[in-house]
Amino acid sequence: MSTETTTQAAPEAGIPNAPARKDRRVARAVLRWTAAVVVFGALAGATAYGVTEQRRTDLPGLATASDGRWTYPELVRPPLPEGSPAPFARANRTQAHYADPRALVIKAPDGARPDPGLKTDDDWVPTSAYLAQYAKDEREGLGEDLADSGVRHIAGRGWTMPDGTTTRVFLLHFGTGAEATGFCDRLTGGYAPSRPLAGAPDAELDESYPEEARVEHVSSNVYDETRPRGATHVRSAYLVAGDTVGLIMQSRRGTAHAVPFRQTVTLQSQLLG
Repeated sequence: MSTETTTQAAPEAGIPNAPARKDRRVARAVLRWTAAVVVFGALAGATAYGVTEQRRTDLPGLATASDGRWTYPELVRPPLPEGSPAPFARANRTQAHYADPRALVIKAPDGARPDPGLKTDDDWVPTSAYLAQYAKDEREGLGEDLADSGVRHIAGRGWTMPDGTTTRVFLLHFGTGAEATGFCDRLTGGYAPSRPLAGAPDAELDESYPEEARVEHVSSNVYDETRPRGATHVRSAYLVAGDTVGLIMQSRRGTAHAVPFRQTVTLQSQLLG
């Protein structure tokens, strides 16, 4: 917050200034703060996306700043085309995200390097690359379901951290919120996902995921690979936010830690919500 410096003028001849000048200064200060409150209220109620800084100690469900969280760039919601409502504005009946889907994919944290195993084209993901995340015998049926559900675009990003944790994030953009919800329901129709991921043949709902980490307007199904696991541990989450379905995968040899995974899910949810 900037500091305002005021230069005081000399008193006018013959006019006592102490009480009157003081009263005027108080009045001006009240007006300035009133104007600031009005502007802040207007910005808070606008449908355009704003800018959110996610501090390490602000994440719901994560208590301390030294528990293994990653340092992510400041969250910036992308601008909306002129005249377009935010996804959950009352006027937006289809709950559409009008922003560029690629700009809604969370950016990699500090220290990450791009995942060479995920091939993208300017952050657009070919359908084949998305399907490759699933077990081989699931891909054909899932591809047909994608086409039948009217998927429009798939955006995504992948990275690897110095400790070997690999993260992949996919956002699938559909025509309406109903289409997105229907598609995701067929993937997450029970205690375990209906279509297993490659490398994680068995998974179940992570019942330890904190409720306070969930984000308004975003439904989430969070899974953990069941034991016994192979050499690589996989965590995953499906998000539904209006017309967009998100898949977040995080894997690591040995153990994929819960804290950075939950942090990633929460931040991605905030960008979509």
